[in-house]
Amino acid sequence: MSARKIEIMDTTLRDGEQTSSVSFSASEKLTIAKLLLEELRVDRIEIASARVSEGELQAVKDVTEWAAENDYLNTVEVLTFVDDGVSIDWMIEAGAKVQNLLTKGSLNHLTHQLKKTSNQHFKEIKKVISIARKNDIETNIYLEDWSNGMRNSKDYVFEFLEFLSTQNVRRIMLPDTLGVLTPRESYEFVSEIKVKYPNLHFDFHAHNDYDLGVSNAMEALKAGADGLHLTVNGMGERAGNAPMASTIAVINDFMPDIEVGVNEKVLYTVSKLVENFSGIMIPANKPVIGANVFTQTAGIHADGDNKKNLYFSDLLPERFGRTRQYALGKSSGKANIQKNLQELGLQLNDEDLKKVTQRIIKLGDKKQVVTKEDLPYIISDVLDRTYEEKVKVNSYVLTHSKGLKPSTTVSITINNETFEENAQGDGQFDAFMNAIRNLFKKKKMVLADLIDYAVRIPPGSHSDALCETIITWKNSEKEFKTRGLDSDQTVSAIKATEKMLNIIIN
Repeated sequence: MSARKIEIMDTTLRDGEQTSSVSFSASEKLTIAKLLLEELRVDRIEIASARVSEGELQAVKDVTEWAAENDYLNTVEVLTFVDDGVSIDWMIEAGAKVQNLLTKGSLNHLTHQLKKTSNQHFKEIKKVISIARKNDIETNIYLEDWSNGMRNSKDYVFEFLEFLSTQNVRRIMLPDTLGVLTPRESYEFVSEIKVKYPNLHFDFHAHNDYDLGVSNAMEALKAGADGLHLTVNGMGERAGNAPMASTIAVINDFMPDIEVGVNEKVLYTVSKLVENFSGIMIPANKPVIGANVFTQTAGIHADGDNKKNLYFSDLLPERFGRTRQYALGKSSGKANIQKNLQELGLQLNDEDLKKVTQRIIKLGDKKQVVTKEDLPYIISDVLDRTYEEKVKVNSYVLTHSKGLKPSTTVSITINNETFEENAQGDGQFDAFMNAIRNLFKKKKMVLADLIDYAVRIPPGSHSDALCETIITWKNSEKEFKTRGLDSDQTVSAIKATEKMLNIIIN
């Protein structure tokens, strides 16, 4: 039996934008829309709510103009309201051709929010559908609070569905608006509806308040749902919506009778772009797209990977355009170190490898962030021969007084020759850099240029936390990063600078 093709509708630009503090600009919406349709290859995108603002109107115009030119217009959808056609007028001005009409899917919402009878509501909906059809606009219907409707007012839901079965509606969309469904309910409710209306198209729209969004989507598909609504990075109101990346991976790996057209290799790229535009960071342990999810930390896992990939699953990073990494820390064994050394083109004998492993474990006990790029310096420190340490910051005095410019006096050894220098600056680190720059100028040497400076502490830490400073440098040959770690931010930056000095001297 051939696989059943289902539609994937991405609503990052509409429902996802309801994430607290998120608002995409018109250019950002257009960029994301292009990527979703052309590269990720979702079937449809919901990009806005009607009547929100002039800025939203312009954003939709930009997307629909591009979509019309590239034969995507019928895949671009807008949320509308039962408002006697006002939303339709907005859509006409925006150039959109598909409305997702928001209606009441529970008697509780109908009675207490609209204060209307079902017949009154259906009559108004019918009028909006008629206006849309006259203007060549396709209609999909959202049954808001449908999940609670099925729990508490099922007769009303089926009365509504019976009415919709007589209308010119392309899709009926079943949202778990408050994210309250269990997987069992998702299956039972969708199944009950599909049994009675097998020829109608039903989309399932999951929220993630109990972290059941992916499970509920999976069960809805088993019950016969014809489409799913997902968002990039699981963005959305409160705890967000069912996430695109992990839902697609689950379907592809565990549901062979279901076919989706989404391009897995682009999931990570899209996720990172949305992260940048939204300002909502992807958790490091987020399935499929998180920074850590393809990183082995335990040495026994790296050893197992060397011995017939014992710790691999079907969830391979290459599927998503990523690579497996082996973290360095207190849980590292020789196998982890070897994996990273191989990537750097370095080799150590067993005795030296054991020494380096012990040093990394010791650093890990102190919460030191150890990276592959740090390995040459750890090796140099431990073995004293892989790389010669030609530059050493011996000591320094940092002063900062109210009303006076910060200043630094520094002692530094370069190629076994020790120098002292002092300078002022706009801050303590700037003063330190000016002192080093003056010294290098006297030695007719050129420093790398600082082009980016980032500081971070572990989430949930206090004022005594270790501080990691990551500095990006650029010289005539390359762009590179160095890291420094200390409880003092300026000192961590100085440690990162010392690494830079050794790189350019070597």
